[in-house]
Amino acid sequence: MKKGIIVASFGTSYEKARKLSIESIENRIKEKYKDYLVLRAFTSQMIIEKLKKRDNYIVNNIKDALDEMKFNGVKDIYIQPLHIIPGHEYEKIQKQVKIFLNQNKDYSIKIGKPLLYDDKDYKKVVRGLGLLALKPDEAIIFMGHGTDHEVDKSYEKLEKTFKEEGYENVFVATVEGKNALEDIIPILKDREIEKIILRPFMLVAGDHAINDMASKEEDSWRSILEREGFIVEPILQGLGEVKAIQDIYMDHLKNII
Repeated sequence: MKKGIIVASFGTSYEKARKLSIESIENRIKEKYKDYLVLRAFTSQMIIEKLKKRDNYIVNNIKDALDEMKFNGVKDIYIQPLHIIPGHEYEKIQKQVKIFLNQNKDYSIKIGKPLLYDDKDYKKVVRGLGLLALKPDEAIIFMGHGTDHEVDKSYEKLEKTFKEEGYENVFVATVEGKNALEDIIPILKDREIEKIILRPFMLVAGDHAINDMASKEEDSWRSILEREGFIVEPILQGLGEVKAIQDIYMDHLKNII
């Protein structure tokens, strides 16, 4: 019997970001696991609806993808999330799987880990990003999504790992979490930082990266920092574009297979 893999991400409505980050990982999985049925799923129903309405582009949610596996007679299923932390979206996958298994008891479903799960993941991510040495007056700020889930502390742990790996002027702030950009600005000034490189710590360089981080809109991070007198260079590259980050997801999938 054929086996199946569901590649599950939050999703994005930006086609370019989808191709660069999500599809590039999916293609690597299809290449490695040629005998498996590989399906895409988004966990954001809002993005699924937006794509359907705007582009007539259909993407499965987790339930739809599991139903498609069932329709194709696939009973051994592996789900690899492309989420960053084990927060609400990851738990959404677990709930959907539980419901499906209650109704289909002869199925086997295993769920892989998101990017940041074990301690070793943090080190792998920091090293895998291959950051170049910064000048004393330069800093990097990563924009994480953030969450009201308790795993929001993952972003603090990530910043701590950067410091442990020798990146003193690398910071992590979030859009919706506890680590606010405003908290970092006094530290930057205290260290006499002049130039800031802004990068998304998200799977895709989508809406948050383009609008909230890099745009010239009044409340974007770029604008906030420029008003504070910093030179700002935004880099629009999702984590899913970085081969070493893809490797971590591939390892997490390999571990459950």
